[in-house]
Amino acid sequence: MEEIRWGIIGCGDVTEVKSGPAFNKVAGSKLVAVMRRDAAKAADYAKRHGVAKWFDDASQLINDPEVNAIYIATPPLQHEAYTIEALKAGKPVYVEKPMTLDAASAERMTEAANQLNVKLCVAHYRRAQPMFLKIKELLAKNTIGDIRLVRLKMLQPPNPVLIAKTDDNWRINPAISGGGLFHDLAPHQLDLMTYYFGPVKNASGIATKQQENTEIDDLVAGNILFENGVVFSGTWCFSVAPGDQADSCIIYGSKGSITFPMFGNKIKVTTDETKEFVFEPLQHVQQPMIEKVVDYFLDKGPNPCSGEDALITMKLMDDFTEK
Repeated sequence: MEEIRWGIIGCGDVTEVKSGPAFNKVAGSKLVAVMRRDAAKAADYAKRHGVAKWFDDASQLINDPEVNAIYIATPPLQHEAYTIEALKAGKPVYVEKPMTLDAASAERMTEAANQLNVKLCVAHYRRAQPMFLKIKELLAKNTIGDIRLVRLKMLQPPNPVLIAKTDDNWRINPAISGGGLFHDLAPHQLDLMTYYFGPVKNASGIATKQQENTEIDDLVAGNILFENGVVFSGTWCFSVAPGDQADSCIIYGSKGSITFPMFGNKIKVTTDETKEFVFEPLQHVQQPMIEKVVDYFLDKGPNPCSGEDALITMKLMDDFTEK
């Protein structure tokens, strides 16, 4: 390949700003086709974004000879089937997070990519953003000493603003999303923990429904012991009062701490003194990751997040929710 010519399956809200426009802003990359089951919406997206082709059938897009790579941005229920179909067509895949519904499905996707020898990347895009790379750098430099523990708190009221709004609110249907708002937000956070701290020794958690008339767990608590001895503890609750919402992660070391939000732009480092690092918001939050994916597909760089990487996150979510 000399140029990655993308086709998007599922050109919904998440692709409007976060990812879609970035495919035409990255060197060696071009968005050539989009697909959505609603033909009118697919045509509208193509017209507004200047995309030459649109489809209402995923198989037609996958088999279009002008498309040589696939970005899957549907709800998780469709991720496995579309990924494997694209891999069988010999086309590398960039699939949204969560990778799929559960770890068993993620294993099948990863095995398919390995058996077919076709590239697969997962959109844990915080790995490529400057703010989270800065945290990785601070940890590598031993800025806060030996890492002891991590405390993560994600507390949100019902219908939080962090969650993208859709017509059918599929995120709270576990058959489609895999497990509600926890499954939508936690992949970002858990992937970063494994990116920072490496292999997991063991993990466990609890999940419960505290609101009435809900199909999903709205409170999840999980613990991880990493092989290097770091201990992680996280709490996700989606039923607190608006005034109690919180988005905080604190990494404690022997010499100090690093505090940061998952949805924000400022890092605070506390040792003998306090330093802050503030980052400019990204216009397209996935663009740095897409750059790395394009390089990988063009054999110019490593895989920025493999199926094996994302499978670890899926297993952690299954452990926390006792699937």
